[in-house]
Amino acid sequence: MYLIGDIGNTETKIFLFNEKLKLKKKWTISSISLTNTYLDSKIKLTLIEISKIKKILFSSVVPNTFQLIKKFLTKKNKKLKIIELKQINLKKLIKLKVNRKQVGSDRIANAIGVINNNKNYIVIDFGTATTFDVIIDKTYLGGVIAPGVKLSLENLSNKASLIPKIKLSKISNVIGTNTSKAVKSGFFWGYLGLIDNIIKLIKKSKVENNLKLFLLVVYLIYLRTQLKENL
Repeated sequence: MYLIGDIGNTETKIFLFNEKLKLKKKWTISSISLTNTYLDSKIKLTLIEISKIKKILFSSVVPNTFQLIKKFLTKKNKKLKIIELKQINLKKLIKLKVNRKQVGSDRIANAIGVINNNKNYIVIDFGTATTFDVIIDKTYLGGVIAPGVKLSLENLSNKASLIPKIKLSKISNVIGTNTSKAVKSGFFWGYLGLIDNIIKLIKKSKVENNLKLFLLVVYLIYLRTQLKENL
């Protein structure tokens, strides 16, 4: 069996696969203030499952959380070898035109996940930050990091006492008739503009002279239908 995990700034996702790579279990937990007690209450693994785990691989942008989870799993079975993505030989999987020490494991994992012999990609990922990553000819060229939608919304409502907490949703009229609708409009149409413009600038950059870029859809689906850029 295989245990695969992604440790982000906000959430940690862990997946258990069998030998045929069929998903058997999955967990989504908070990455903030993790404790052994919390992990014990959330991650339920039987002794048989633990004994059958052959490999454990994590991508992590929170080193302290990775170390805590690593210790937690090692206590279950001292023989388990727990690896973080950057510890493996990435040259066998993807070429990097960046300083690997300065790029998050989550972004490298996204790039590896879309590698295709015939296509090139812009990967857009909505997490704590909104990231744009460019993969051409099996080579990761780098990308763009913009503020995350959810985090920006939360910061605005936390800092401005008269602005209510809202969730991003589609809004047809750009002119809001109240504070809530005005904020929704600003974020919905503002993020559409941000996404469209960054994609446009990437396509105009030198890396795209004779290459067509493709977008891997890993973001909020209701934004896709409104984007002007041809994906």
